[in-house]
Amino acid sequence: MTSFIEPTFLTKLGSLNQASADALNFGVVKVDESGKILLYNKFESELANVPIEKAVGKNFFTEIAICTNNRLFFGKFKEGMAKKEMDVTFSYVFTYKMKPTNVMIHLYYDPSSTSNWIFVKPK
Repeated sequence: MTSFIEPTFLTKLGSLNQASADALNFGVVKVDESGKILLYNKFESELANVPIEKAVGKNFFTEIAICTNNRLFFGKFKEGMAKKEMDVTFSYVFTYKMKPTNVMIHLYYDPSSTSNWIFVKPK
């Protein structure tokens, strides 16, 4: 499945800050290896109806997007963390605290900045 993320964008993740993430037209969530949110952009905040300040520091899979805590989504993330290699795109439906929303998900591990990313684009 083709990603909605430009390959050149992936090379700049090490320098992505809150302001530049907020300017993007898709959801950006930076998480540590356990899923704790380190960066949560404005687009994702509005899509999920979760204020940025309530998301940062919480676990994406168990506290913010509980509908992702399953083998399909969190399982792919855990596999990527185990291999320190993750670049996978798939369709998903968010259902937690929102009407069912069809999205494209791109999970990515950036080896140059050793950071983990969840990108979300509504279909």
